[in-house]
Amino acid sequence: MAVTTAQTPRKRPRIKRVKRTMNRFLPRTLLGRSLLIIVSPLVLVQVIATWVFYDRHYDTITKRLAQGIAGDVSAVIRIMGPEPDASSRAAALDLARRSLWLDIAIRDDARLQADPAPPGWGVLDRKLTKALRERLPYPFVIDTDAPDEMVRIDVQLPVGVLAVRVPRQRLFSSTTYIFIMWMVGSSIVLFGVATIFMRNQVRPIRRLARAADSFGKGRDVPDFRPEGATEVRLAAAAFLQMRSRIKRQIGQRTEMLAGVSHDLRTPLTRMKLQLALLGDSPEVGNLASDVAEMEKMVEGYLAFARGEGAEQPLRANLGELLRDIVAQMTREKGGSVDLHVEQTLILPLRPEAMRRCLANLVGNAQGHAEHVRVSAGRRKNIVEVMIDDDGPGIPQVEREDAFKPFHRLDRSRNPDTGGTGLGLAIARDIVRSHGGDIALEDAPGGGLRARLWLPV
Repeated sequence: MAVTTAQTPRKRPRIKRVKRTMNRFLPRTLLGRSLLIIVSPLVLVQVIATWVFYDRHYDTITKRLAQGIAGDVSAVIRIMGPEPDASSRAAALDLARRSLWLDIAIRDDARLQADPAPPGWGVLDRKLTKALRERLPYPFVIDTDAPDEMVRIDVQLPVGVLAVRVPRQRLFSSTTYIFIMWMVGSSIVLFGVATIFMRNQVRPIRRLARAADSFGKGRDVPDFRPEGATEVRLAAAAFLQMRSRIKRQIGQRTEMLAGVSHDLRTPLTRMKLQLALLGDSPEVGNLASDVAEMEKMVEGYLAFARGEGAEQPLRANLGELLRDIVAQMTREKGGSVDLHVEQTLILPLRPEAMRRCLANLVGNAQGHAEHVRVSAGRRKNIVEVMIDDDGPGIPQVEREDAFKPFHRLDRSRNPDTGGTGLGLAIARDIVRSHGGDIALEDAPGGGLRARLWLPV
């Protein structure tokens, strides 16, 4: 037990490394993995079948054909005898030409050019050499690579060299190539059919993913409908039900907030009117200030809860929107705001919601800094907007808390600034509804940088 306990922690990292290595080489898409599941057994079966065919059929057929040629050559030599006369030689050559499909000639008093060479690596060389050795008591040399499609066999006889020429067809079986061609052809056809079938099965899943992504970015998907396999249809139907529920909840929240807005603004208006009729006094001034602060808080709460409302996304020019916001904020609050837009930025936006988001960020920077710089540009498939200021900044440990609703950072920023602590929360809510996000960082020249990115 002690040995097992000691080895277990060592095996786990090794298993994890093996898994990571396998995941690195395996396909990541559902289509690729499905095709791998289909193709792997097919390839394995064909490799095994090819090996069995090559090892049994092709090897056996070649062996028997080689034995037939060796037997024919041996029969011709036995018919002629060790010292054939003219009649026996003519009879043997005529038999070989007419009945055995062999082209034989005898070169009298000739000798082999070289010593018998070892058999080549091919199956034909090995089988033919072995068959001739079993049936001929004489030295021989073979050549299976002659350019005239003939196999040459030279046998050293006592009277000279017996030159035998055999057509390669007698030693060649076409079933090997036919079998391989059928296997490769059928594999290609099956792979094509499997690819088309799996692509049709994966397409509804991709459509569902695109619909979910578009809905998450606040874009409606009116033409989406369930299709594909039963499981995919169930997932698509669940997505449609979820979309309907979310839209219904958003609509109910919007209607409720409209009623709350009306109910709260009416008594605030009456209170402001009564305070105006009371005249000027320190007590009236304090009450008027409280009412104004309450009205500001109510507007902030409603803006946060309302989000982007029922505004539909459309393709808008973000650069033009930034120019309008910077010009408006400069007129209202003054200060120095530099704007740099790298190129034309056209992307799906809810213009009024994005205007509220960017105005919150630029106004927040203006309220705590003397100089503000706004820049925007495209980075591959996203648009990045950066708002830098030279103010006191926010400590890193409190940056994420700054996005929490109603969370104020009076201790880290200017203590004289008001607000309800909803500006950054509203900005992040709007950016995320567009499929992007927002983060706070250190500005290059000191201060705070608000970096937001949006999908194109």
